[in-house]
Amino acid sequence: MTRAARTRSTRDIARAAVRAELAQVAFDLFRREGFENVTIDDLAQAAGVSRSTFLRYFGTKEDAVLSAFDAHGDQVADALRARPSEEDDWTALRRALDTVMAQYRQDSAGLLSMMRLVRDTRALCARQLEQQHGWRPLLAEALAERGGLSVPATLAVSVKAAAALDCLNIALDHWTASDGEHDLEDLLDEAFAALNPR
Repeated sequence: MTRAARTRSTRDIARAAVRAELAQVAFDLFRREGFENVTIDDLAQAAGVSRSTFLRYFGTKEDAVLSAFDAHGDQVADALRARPSEEDDWTALRRALDTVMAQYRQDSAGLLSMMRLVRDTRALCARQLEQQHGWRPLLAEALAERGGLSVPATLAVSVKAAAALDCLNIALDHWTASDGEHDLEDLLDEAFAALNPR
């Protein structure tokens, strides 16, 4: 590894650590004060940074909360490509979503708090749906590649990707409404089973 590559990776690690710390400060403040009651200036002050520094990491308040999900679309698409070729699309989609379930298994209480904040805040809910809308073509493309189909994806493949994301959202909604009493993975399995084409 060259010195420049080491420096760049060290900078990237430091930037990611600062970003994670700012996101945690924002999340804690939003939970305490309410999303609508907190300004970017409040977030910067709570984090001990300037407004411009905060905005260098997050363009909006919504981004500060939803950055925790930024990589999910790519992660699920990569997991989907890695599924066995003999597996049907619907099963492969469900299993690929295990990458999202990893966050649930690692910190279910933290995820529940996050989902409560998102579901109770119109701006966050809308921004999360917009974020997931960007995941749909990634999943459709991964499904098309698995099936040896041409990219861009066909209508049928796009519908499967959209349905899988809807299953995830509905499972998350039910889990959040149950205050975490139900098992999220069981709810996701149940949602997928409701649309099982077999």
